[in-house]
Amino acid sequence: MTEASSLTGRLLVASPRLADPNFDRAVVLLLDHDGRGSLGVVLNRPSTIGVAEVLEPWAELAGAPRVVFEGGPVELDSALGVGVIPGGPGPLGFRQVHGAIGLVDLEAPPELLAAELGSLRIFAGYAGWGPGQLEQELTRGTWYVVDSEPGDVSAPDPEKLWRSVLRRQRGELAMVATYPDDPSLN
Repeated sequence: MTEASSLTGRLLVASPRLADPNFDRAVVLLLDHDGRGSLGVVLNRPSTIGVAEVLEPWAELAGAPRVVFEGGPVELDSALGVGVIPGGPGPLGFRQVHGAIGLVDLEAPPELLAAELGSLRIFAGYAGWGPGQLEQELTRGTWYVVDSEPGDVSAPDPEKLWRSVLRRQRGELAMVATYPDDPSLN
């Protein structure tokens, strides 16, 4: 897979036909996509667990809502930090993924990043696909691939992210945002 064909940094937006309840109306930020597979986090699944309960040193830097997000069904006992640092690759403890978006080393002292970190979300677990698996799902039309924006990582109302990401797209894709939660009620 060439760098030009990599989907790293882009969003996967679940199509209404996606039957997996883990990804119903999910918006996934792809953190890595190459020939070995794909890894991302679901941006719109806040939990009820506060960041302070599990990663107290990072609680003050986490954006509202200050809860751990359900990043996906894989390795739920692991934590990933995704942040935005505008204007460059960032300091030690930050690995740029795409543009201003990157991974935060949660083992590093928060003080290393505090001055430059524009936003931070903590995710429990992640979404993962083996080699070729995501491409098969894309061929079946279960995901829409769209560009991410730095604000997607820290959307103040994550439950509305699915609709808002679709609404900003051009053409027919924007119409999908009006798809009813339960089409049988129409």
